Amino acid sequence: MDIKTLVLALALGNLSLCAALFFFEYERKKSFAMSTWALAKQCQAIAWCLLYLRGVVPDFLSILLGNSLLFAGMALDAGALWQAAGKSGWRRRLLPALGVALALFALCYLFEVAPLLRSAGGSLIVAGFFLSGVAALSLQWREASMLRRFLAVAMGVLSLLIAARGVLAAFVPEFDAERMQLAGFGALYLMMLTNAFGYLLLSREKLGGELARLEVVDPATGVPNRRGFYQALAPWMALARRPGLPTALVVLNLDDFKRVNDSYGHPVGDAVLKSVVDVCRQQLRDSDLMGRLGGAEFAIQLPRTSLADALMVAERIRAAVAALPVKTEKAVLSLTASMGVTTIRAEDSTVALFKRADEALQAAKEAGRNRVMAAPESAALDL
Repeated sequence: MDIKTLVLALALGNLSLCAALFFFEYERKKSFAMSTWALAKQCQAIAWCLLYLRGVVPDFLSILLGNSLLFAGMALDAGALWQAAGKSGWRRRLLPALGVALALFALCYLFEVAPLLRSAGGSLIVAGFFLSGVAALSLQWREASMLRRFLAVAMGVLSLLIAARGVLAAFVPEFDAERMQLAGFGALYLMMLTNAFGYLLLSREKLGGELARLEVVDPATGVPNRRGFYQALAPWMALARRPGLPTALVVLNLDDFKRVNDSYGHPVGDAVLKSVVDVCRQQLRDSDLMGRLGGAEFAIQLPRTSLADALMVAERIRAAVAALPVKTEKAVLSLTASMGVTTIRAEDSTVALFKRADEALQAAKEAGRNRVMAAPESAALDL
């Protein structure tokens, strides 16, 4: 395969990718990262088309404009990876770097710098932008998925090959310049494939992770939902069979919460629940876990906490909720909470544990609400 064919393959590959991206998530608004990446591919597609037409169109279009669009596409490509990594400040760094790169290349073209030197500079610019994308992929390396690690390594190696090709072709005469150029374009072709499939797979991986998170997290409050809380509770149920400090469970219900939804609407109700969760968390340790069971009912897991200590924590939470003024557009609301407290026993199942905590909660409501009640410590106390 000669260089002209590789350039054509790069042009057609990016054009087909642009067409696919046009219909990707067509019914929904694309994320800013995906839109940036789509724009990057459009710039690269036009650039490779112009470079392929070198000799047919004027040089200032095929060389100057073509390479300028190519650099812009590479910079936006890296920017999309930084945006996907949650670093929205990439424009403050990459766009000035792109401006410098364009100015330097334009000066080299206008002053008719030797083609090999100009090509070496272009290779270093392209490799530099690709390495910026590699840096984005390498963030939080220990927590990164195997896919992200592979893409970082593969793109890093290909970037170094692209840079080495330009430098060796320009400054080492004994190297065959044509073969080095062919190797460089081959690396660019592999980079296009790796980047295209990699970015789409990363987007799919991120979406899958978000869907998995939503299965165990309550979207309104940000705490685990019933399923997520039960999953987190399971290991502590097993540990209850071993000697040591018990794990306590608090079931919390907001008193008369239905009137908030009925009077002010569900958006206000969700805001109130979020405020209550925030104030409860302020009374908890990092090791404690709060989850939403449904409606206005929550559960709090207190590892290595006796019943007496759990009652103290629950009382602090009750007082904090009662003292919390929740501001809405229409009024300032005051809420109270009733709580049932128990500890996990060796013979407990999840059903038995929550049944006992719910019975304590009902006792608190029947006693007048806005109070904390404990379940009996053991069955022997009921005899």
